[in-house]
Amino acid sequence: TYCKAIQEHCENAKRKVHVVNLDPAAEHFEYSVAFDIRDLISLEDVMEELEYGPNGGLVYCMEYLLENIDWLKDELDNYDDDEYLIFDCPGQVELYSHIPVMKEVLGHLKMWGYRPA
Repeated sequence: TYCKAIQEHCENAKRKVHVVNLDPAAEHFEYSVAFDIRDLISLEDVMEELEYGPNGGLVYCMEYLLENIDWLKDELDNYDDDEYLIFDCPGQVELYSHIPVMKEVLGHLKMWGYRPA
């Protein structure tokens, strides 16, 4: 995957790098994960408990992340300024084009001094 390739590239360049999973539907990783949104909320749990479908459940999970954005800030505070963070995000286009959830997450990252690229 892209995250694995970038993580390996950074490690080969002797840079400190961590991958953050922000995809509540992710199940298997080909790379080590620094922290995982599924520790806060998972798509599987939302679908089971709220009887949502995959798309509605994913939207719910990401909105839940925004409602609990301090969780993300607390997790990020465990890393130093000289460490690179790679965010593995959901691939559903609706989260970027129809609702502002990912734009708002990026806004918080910028507000906290991160430079998302």
